[in-house]
Amino acid sequence: MLLNADSMKPIYVQISEWLENEILNESISADEKIYSQYQLAEMFNVNPATAGKGINLLADDNVLYKKRGLGMFVAADARKIILGKRKSSKLHSLVNELAQEAIQLQVEEEELVTMIRNMHQRIKEEQS
Repeated sequence: MLLNADSMKPIYVQISEWLENEILNESISADEKIYSQYQLAEMFNVNPATAGKGINLLADDNVLYKKRGLGMFVAADARKIILGKRKSSKLHSLVNELAQEAIQLQVEEEELVTMIRNMHQRIKEEQS
């Protein structure tokens, strides 16, 4: 993953989201040690403090836990926490924006639901 320095999203948030994606994709499993802040800093060519801030975001959300002297590890329920967080924040925001746009364009509720169902099915088929 390449970080987007021009993004409105801070670099440490992008690092945190990258780690979340690695956990969701099961590239990093529960109770597995994650990259250190120095490894992440080298991977993304950023300051170690910036990488550490991204790690700390996940620790604050209980997605990661620290083993003293060993580093940070993925919590057993990390995937569940990430999915819940993304559903309640990101997905809610997107649905809100979509609903407002549909109302502005005078798209009826059933038509909008049909559009969402069709797109959802098409993407699922493409991914399998």
